[in-house]
Amino acid sequence: MCLGIPMQVTAVHGFIAHCEAKGVTRDVSLFLMQEEPVAPGDFIMVHVGYAIQKMTPQEARSAWELYDEMLGLGKEAPQGA
Repeated sequence: MCLGIPMQVTAVHGFIAHCEAKGVTRDVSLFLMQEEPVAPGDFIMVHVGYAIQKMTPQEARSAWELYDEMLGLGKEAPQGA
């Protein structure tokens, strides 16, 4: 299964966005979003190093809450299950 990661844009240089999420920074290609302007402060969905869509802050927060919940459930699984 592949997951997109919500990230917030901190800077844009041509077709590269510098992004941050949960203390991790990455340079992300904006090549697939050439028709949609992206600016610092925007939230984007990142998949394998490419921005694939813009998101609202609420959508990004909801996605991270779900990811955090999934990771938390994995830690609570009983041994041998």
